[in-house]
Amino acid sequence: MKLLLLLVAFLLPSKAGAGEIIGGREARPHSHPYMAFLLIQTSGRQGVCGGFLVREDFVMTAAHCWGSTIKVILGAHNIRRQERTQQRISVRRAIRHPGYSKQNLLNDIMLLQLGNRATRNRFVRPVALPQSKAKLRPGSLCTVAGWGRVSQTRRTDTLQDVQLRVQRDQECSNIFRAYNGQTEICVGNQRERKTTFLGDSGGPLVCNNVVQGIVSYGRSNPTPPGVFTKVSSFLPWIKRTMRRFEQQGNHTETPWD
Repeated sequence: MKLLLLLVAFLLPSKAGAGEIIGGREARPHSHPYMAFLLIQTSGRQGVCGGFLVREDFVMTAAHCWGSTIKVILGAHNIRRQERTQQRISVRRAIRHPGYSKQNLLNDIMLLQLGNRATRNRFVRPVALPQSKAKLRPGSLCTVAGWGRVSQTRRTDTLQDVQLRVQRDQECSNIFRAYNGQTEICVGNQRERKTTFLGDSGGPLVCNNVVQGIVSYGRSNPTPPGVFTKVSSFLPWIKRTMRRFEQQGNHTETPWD
């Protein structure tokens, strides 16, 4: 089955938005202050992804959201407006996990070191990382937010959110050949038309105020379940990488991995 990268990669029309999560609703403005909107430039084409602030100087997203230049917008609700709450920051370094595979999307996680530290306030605030590899139980109810499409043709400019349930690994391994329950999470009940879609890549799966997953990929038709990168499996790499580049922050070496 063809996998769908939930990145939108196309030249954005001047009045087009980035869309919405399927089966969700418009989020209460600034109720997800960790959300980041990514504008990605690669080979003359522009794409969009989601992401989330994990520290004042780092945003986390999916590795397949990499681009030659990336601009981060924090504190946004309507990404087509110049809201006073927004902070627009260039990315200094995009650090993909060294084990990331374009072929099967394993280890689909990336850290973005910001060129300037974000200003923490009630509109912009990091989300908590999990403390350990404690297993996220099937049936757990979590929230996903993003600006991704509602269909192939319909978009919206405002942040959407939806509540999705964690599924047994078997639900995804039956559909996706490369699914790995050690590093990925299966999310979304097949009996409900609620899921992430194009443009939601890199966004966070938040359970009890802790980020547990990153939107990675799904089916080409927008039906659940979808596959999320399991954040807890990468905690050593996350902490080591942020520590390493914090120490190198004032150097002038090449800013991309």
